[in-house]
Amino acid sequence: MRRVITAQDLPEGGEFRVPVGTLVTPSARDAAAERGIRITEVAEDQVPRSALEKRIAIGADHGGFRLKERLKPVLEELGLEIQDVGVYEEKPADYPDIARAVAELVASGKAARGVVIDGAGIGSAMAANKVPGIRAALCYDKATARNSREHNDSNVLTLGGRLLTETQAEEVLRTWVATPFAGGRHQARVQKIIDMERGGSAPAPAAKKGEGLNLPAEVCPGCVQRCAQTCAKNTKEIIASGADRVSASERLTKIDPAIAAVIDHTILKADATRADVLKVCKEARQYGFASVCVNPYWVPLVRTELSGSAVKVCSVVGFPLGATSTESKVAETAAAVRAGAQEIDMVINVGALRSGDHEAVKSDIAQVARAAHAGGAILKTILETALLDDSQKATACTLAKMAGADFVKTSTGFGPSGATAHDVSLMRAVVGPEMGVKASGGIRTLEDVRAMTAAGATRIGASASVKIVEATAS
Repeated sequence: MRRVITAQDLPEGGEFRVPVGTLVTPSARDAAAERGIRITEVAEDQVPRSALEKRIAIGADHGGFRLKERLKPVLEELGLEIQDVGVYEEKPADYPDIARAVAELVASGKAARGVVIDGAGIGSAMAANKVPGIRAALCYDKATARNSREHNDSNVLTLGGRLLTETQAEEVLRTWVATPFAGGRHQARVQKIIDMERGGSAPAPAAKKGEGLNLPAEVCPGCVQRCAQTCAKNTKEIIASGADRVSASERLTKIDPAIAAVIDHTILKADATRADVLKVCKEARQYGFASVCVNPYWVPLVRTELSGSAVKVCSVVGFPLGATSTESKVAETAAAVRAGAQEIDMVINVGALRSGDHEAVKSDIAQVARAAHAGGAILKTILETALLDDSQKATACTLAKMAGADFVKTSTGFGPSGATAHDVSLMRAVVGPEMGVKASGGIRTLEDVRAMTAAGATRIGASASVKIVEATAS
């Protein structure tokens, strides 16, 4: 499509290189003459990146105005040249008009990509995609942003100003801007979208035997669909016969998902870094763990990384001693839930329990339970069983049940010792079938997990989670 250069597209001075065949409006030529700008037509590959690839159009209706203003400095920080099509104040506006303005700049080549923000982002995506040449994607987390670029070569991003926090929106935007189109096999699929827009294309040929699989023929002979059962069966047969060509992704089909589904993948050490937490989140999505359990500081990051998956966000409260005030625990719980925690693991007041102040322990748990439940989260109460005798463990379980907790949990992992099958069995006997029992602390092997679940545990807390589940594949 022929590009059009207007006065507002011109730089402040110097030479302005444009692709051969670009239409320069008379007003643009007059402005260039006044500023001493020399407009030079060159081949497309000689056009500076700043003139094409680094220009981004952005627009928002009243529902996205504030978020637009917050994100513009982010785009500038990324070295992009912004073309803001409005709105310029928070007054009612029609999102189709804004989406069209951004989309037409992108389709005409006057901007490399575009961003449109309205209340939910849905209508803007629909409107932008009516403009030929546009592949607008509504993205709500880093995963969708990355996928829309890598696989679909999206050139317009739409965001929901009332559905995303500023932090979430920034993470989506940064990911979308930084991710290149992967090309390769995705190029043919994007071309089919383009062909459909131009009036349709020939139907895809029927799948042939063995096509559509990212598996060698030895692993999945005769399979014409992505059938997990068939692939797993054939993979097992090959491994049994000594073949050594099975990739890590293929080995995932052998792992017992029932084991992974009861594990809280945990990283609570004080020196855990962002890279450590990201690694744990990636593993949790890959293996299908029940949750990722982190200290409160990391909850927003984990929420973002796990968005769109079934893996829950878990955080700890009063950790690891349980000796903070109830008010502090309640505030910590409320903050964690607001940040995205769906499960709370709270350490009870062990000292109060050992002192016989049962009412204080019960009240402590009950108030935290209310704070968690108010935000839609569940509460697991950590007893630190290594510090208690059996009578105290039973009392703690009873108090937790009376206070409205959802689980009782053995240990923090920072105490004198961790979970034992004896403790889990005792806890299960006291709370009955209505509550969950979580075994945590010192669980490092598949045999440990099986011993705990046999004793009555319905959830396992572990940092050796990957090693445990991979043992189910052997």
